[in-house]
Amino acid sequence: MYTVIGTGRSRAFRVLWMLEELGQPYEHVNAAPRSEGVTAVNPAGKVPVLIVDGTPVLDSTAIVQFLADRHGAFTHPAGTLARARQDSLTQFLLDEFDAALWLAARHTFVLPEELREAGIKNSLRWEFERAQHTLVARMGEGPFIMGAEMTVPDILLGHCLDWALGAKFPIVEHRLSEFQAQMRARPAYQRAAAR
Repeated sequence: MYTVIGTGRSRAFRVLWMLEELGQPYEHVNAAPRSEGVTAVNPAGKVPVLIVDGTPVLDSTAIVQFLADRHGAFTHPAGTLARARQDSLTQFLLDEFDAALWLAARHTFVLPEELREAGIKNSLRWEFERAQHTLVARMGEGPFIMGAEMTVPDILLGHCLDWALGAKFPIVEHRLSEFQAQMRARPAYQRAAAR
């Protein structure tokens, strides 16, 4: 049994979604970042935190990849070229999608008001649009990022596209809009979203 700590409107959604895809039982503790329940297991106060056999695992991407590796699903074996491509796409999504969205969030509500720079969001939207074109050029044939099989990068991209819409970052590539609709239609996604 796993315990997921973090609000469903944060990156914890990635972990909830992956656990639903895997069909694994878990407890969800709906705790806000930097709250007492979070800082007790992560001194940085960030969510999500996954508790595994009493040990906290931090960072949504590390958690999702750990779960995929542990259960032998939604991933390719370490040391294979397919895994190298998967890891490359994971890093690309973190660098180009997640980073732009997180920086925009920081300058919207995370940083103290006197440190926020509203103008930065225009350049971040521009970067986000360029990254979409690059990603579509790198995607495989098939319904998922790498082609026929759903892998860890699909969870990350699905979450980032939802985040983008909430942050008013346009999705300009039709293939990514279709991908997002396909991900949202997945029963595991819907179960995670219902939490």
